[in-house]
Amino acid sequence: MATQGNVAAEAWLRIADAPPLKGLRFRRPSGSDDDYDEMARVMNAANVEDVVPWFPTATMLREEMEASSGLDPLTDVVLAEIDGLLVAVASAERTLRGGQPMYDVHGHIVPELRRRGLGRALLHENLRRAGEIAVAHGDPYPLTIRAWTAERETGHQALLTSEGFSVDRWFFLMRRPTLDDIPELPLPHGIELRSVRPADHRAIFDAEFEAFKDHWKPDDYDEAQFEALFKKTDLDTDLWVVAWDRDEVAGVVQNWVWADENERLGVKRGWLEKISVRRPWRRRGLARAIIAESLRRLSAAGMSDAMLGVDTANPTGAVRLYEELGFEVDQRTSAYVRTLER
Repeated sequence: MATQGNVAAEAWLRIADAPPLKGLRFRRPSGSDDDYDEMARVMNAANVEDVVPWFPTATMLREEMEASSGLDPLTDVVLAEIDGLLVAVASAERTLRGGQPMYDVHGHIVPELRRRGLGRALLHENLRRAGEIAVAHGDPYPLTIRAWTAERETGHQALLTSEGFSVDRWFFLMRRPTLDDIPELPLPHGIELRSVRPADHRAIFDAEFEAFKDHWKPDDYDEAQFEALFKKTDLDTDLWVVAWDRDEVAGVVQNWVWADENERLGVKRGWLEKISVRRPWRRRGLARAIIAESLRRLSAAGMSDAMLGVDTANPTGAVRLYEELGFEVDQRTSAYVRTLER
């Protein structure tokens, strides 16, 4: 689909180091449904090529981008198109972790236009935009810039390395290939599972935030993320598992089914997201019990496999726990980091 053939001349961006590809032009998103559709198309084409099991819909992208406190899709995202057809998407997003600003840079390019210099030009634009955002916020230099890559994105890894990035952390995507033979694991004494009620949303969100403080560079508390979470189109809190100890949330697993992604992949998959147990309830078997219950709920919802993501250096021994519950390493991803001087 042609996207923005009627963009005003003054709206086209000048991108340093842009490769001499016939018809190549750059612009910011307009916020239209067509733009989100096209961004999703480009990201999905890139992820098919790189065997990344993430296929966002236009609705998902709009919800995530417009809910972000550190990214304005109208100013912090850049689109590349050739003769009106979108071919690449890039963005720079400011996040706060442990009170310190960090800039996440992202980019997706359709496979047929890779290794032509477009990725480097968009990375340079992301770095330039990160500097502008830092000045606007008064963030101190040097800036910390982070990018993510999957193990099959060898071109992306080579680009990041050549631009001064190095691997800072490794992560696994883990998959349980079937939802058979789910163990029956008892809850610790005094713990019970309850359905998620709107009145409990805040307590659940706050409990997760507290639990993740022990993890690597945790996100700062973000009210916008709380508001957005419970408005997501794909939300089904009947799948969530929330463990209570009287009036305290002890542990949570957010379980999600991404129907459009499953259809595209030809799978029936559920995702275990934000697996968390607060400190006072750790080392008592609670994590095992709520993960097993999550698998049962996903099975009851018609799913046949399950996936989750984990930091390989997770301080609570999560990788071993997931392996014991039948998960296997499916892919490796990495966080690359560099600093940016003024």
